Amino acid sequence: MVAVAPLEAEVRLPGPVDLAATLWPLRRGIGDPCTVIEGTTVWRATRTPAGPGTEALVASPGAGSVRAWAWGPGAGWLLDHLPALLGAGDDAAGFAELTHRRPTPPPAGWDVVAALARRHPGLRIPRSGAVVEACVPSVLEQKVTGKEARRSYRELVAALGDAAPGPRPGLRLPPAPAALVGLPSWHLHRFGIERRRAETIRRVAAGAARLEGAVALPADEARTRLTAVAGVGPWTAAEVALVAFGDPDAVSLGDFHLPHQVAWSFTGRRRGDDRLMLELLEPWRGQRGRVLRLLTAGGITTPHRGPRQAVRSFREW
Repeated sequence: MVAVAPLEAEVRLPGPVDLAATLWPLRRGIGDPCTVIEGTTVWRATRTPAGPGTEALVASPGAGSVRAWAWGPGAGWLLDHLPALLGAGDDAAGFAELTHRRPTPPPAGWDVVAALARRHPGLRIPRSGAVVEACVPSVLEQKVTGKEARRSYRELVAALGDAAPGPRPGLRLPPAPAALVGLPSWHLHRFGIERRRAETIRRVAAGAARLEGAVALPADEARTRLTAVAGVGPWTAAEVALVAFGDPDAVSLGDFHLPHQVAWSFTGRRRGDDRLMLELLEPWRGQRGRVLRLLTAGGITTPHRGPRQAVRSFREW
């Protein structure tokens, strides 16, 4: 096989860029075969409107400079859209204003959020523009443990994805919508995906062209288009919006962990619900998704009481 030279580019952004923290939502666990962090390099395989592509990204320490190398038919598209992926369109000015000076009186959790913002100045909200690629693994995460969902995604990619272009062994492209749309539910069942989620994935794949077009819409209209697909509710739409649309205000309602995480971080309560979470996040409206990302990046978790949710296997149902 003849080695093909990659396309190269450099993106300079104001302020530092923490690649791992910024692109963390795109990575579905440490075993994700589509997004791999290898030392200081982030490898990402994706399907662009121009075709499959692979990008390797390296950030300069302490600076807003990122070097990129791209391979495959989609290489040019990837480099053209690299600034958006890195959060070039992520306007955090209002958020910086909120965290710069302590208001009187401060809202609940202000000290926590301000400290996390200072600790993670390079965390940005990415905009991948890849709606279906964000939607499929988000559907897999509905109502199951993260461990189970990530395993299903790895197996799905291994079976239906293709080897990614470029030099990185083992890197794979996410399954193309055409590979998913006609699959019977029993075929997906072997990956631990029961009928309900399997049908939702097929509907997402069937409407891929219309869903990908949502990136050009205002945030509210884009979410409406997503939730028009049966099986894609507010939680899934918010998960997609944060990654594909670069929406810094996306809040995943109905999440098992987030309300407890926010309640613990802001008030010291061990348990919360969506109503309390929204109430506590209200002073950060417009930047609520960023606040949630900072809590996760900061490793803030609720103390556990009792056993964790059991990992189920749908393969035997």
